Amino acid sequence: MRGILKTYHLIKVLVDFLTLTVVYLAVRYYLFVIHGVQFLVSAGFFILVIILILWYIISRILPLYDEPGNRFFSSEFTILIKVIIAQSILLSFILFFIEKEDNYPRTFLVIYTFSIGICLTIEKYILHYIFKKENFNSNKNTKVLIVGAGNLGLHFYDAIVKNEKYGYVLAGFVDDVKKPNLNGTYLGRIEALEDIIKKHEIAEVIIALPSNAVEKIERTIYLCERNAKRVRIIPDYYRFGSGNFRISNLGNFPLITVRSLPLDDLENRFFKRSLDLFFSIFFLLFFFSWLFPVIAILIKLNSKGPVFFKQQRWGLNNKKISCLKFRSMKIDSTDFDENGKYRQATKNDERVTAIGNFLRKTSLDELPQLLNVLTGDMSFVGPRPHPIPLNIESKDIIQNYMLRHLVKPGMTGWAQVNGARGETNTKDKMQKRINFDLWYIENWSIWLDIEIIAQTIVIMLKGDSQAY
Repeated sequence: MRGILKTYHLIKVLVDFLTLTVVYLAVRYYLFVIHGVQFLVSAGFFILVIILILWYIISRILPLYDEPGNRFFSSEFTILIKVIIAQSILLSFILFFIEKEDNYPRTFLVIYTFSIGICLTIEKYILHYIFKKENFNSNKNTKVLIVGAGNLGLHFYDAIVKNEKYGYVLAGFVDDVKKPNLNGTYLGRIEALEDIIKKHEIAEVIIALPSNAVEKIERTIYLCERNAKRVRIIPDYYRFGSGNFRISNLGNFPLITVRSLPLDDLENRFFKRSLDLFFSIFFLLFFFSWLFPVIAILIKLNSKGPVFFKQQRWGLNNKKISCLKFRSMKIDSTDFDENGKYRQATKNDERVTAIGNFLRKTSLDELPQLLNVLTGDMSFVGPRPHPIPLNIESKDIIQNYMLRHLVKPGMTGWAQVNGARGETNTKDKMQKRINFDLWYIENWSIWLDIEIIAQTIVIMLKGDSQAY
């Protein structure tokens, strides 16, 4: 199976590279030979290499190269368009710096982007048709027996076996409890497994038994291997509340990671850090550089005290970080009420200054955290860091609260752009925010970060009624 997937992946990459190369050479020939344009004469090979590298990196991020049979062409086409757009945007920056004195990079980019859009769409459709027709899916028409007719086995049947794209054909169910409601697909008890395998010419056996049924699992594996049948086991870990499991080997020990996250991957962390550096440097140079003195003067004119407010918060892996903000409260304000409980900012809070109210509404008070992003303590997008007293109050009463510290905190996040910001004075409000944070952590992608940044900018321009 793994060898087939590697072959499939390699074929798609090589065919894409061939198509991109042919299109690039054709466009360059059209401009240079036919129209006499001197553009890209000396840097032609260099640009081609850049095009292929950009294409592969962006395709891996999205990802464009998926397992055979596991995606409809419409889904692949949508991802293809995203890859083309992303590559064109990045390529436009590179061409501008290489040929900044020439007007033809724009012409080249338009023709090239339009051409690869057409050629790659045709190529992808042809490959999709060939792989589908030639039964490239290694499971195609695999006759499978499911041992265990409980919730786990039935869920596997509904989600996988009944879905034609996975290529399985059901032979039946085996379970020590009779299941007359399975419409004739119940074949008998585990003790009769050997006879059932011989009678129905089973190709593969899926064990969907509870993890505490050790003896039954051992017996099933023994009988299957004695009859040279491939065995796969579905770990019964759904009750732990996460479907993001990853199985790996450490020496001779198989390890199951209960909550496998996209940012566990070093490559994904590299791309996220690159995005953080790009946006933090961009906003520091083009916005913070001139906004800082303006905001600093307004803060000083409005109230006594420092321009910046520094507060200890928890970052990645509960490590303490110094979170920077523009000061928006009076210097004699207290963070705790008479009962010693942490006071969150509330609507019409008397501690907030006049200019502080404006800064909070527009989220401009968060701008100094660009420095936190630049130094690596925070990310541009991630779960918002809470004050330490609020963490301590919440971690024992909010489900999965501390899992938000598996990634770096962010200046903005999925919870904030979905309205879960401001005061969390009830357990339900805090749980809602944490649920948004966990969804982001488990579904992270570069595109999701860019979407959140864009939504945040829109909210900043409009003002947020929940920010106080």
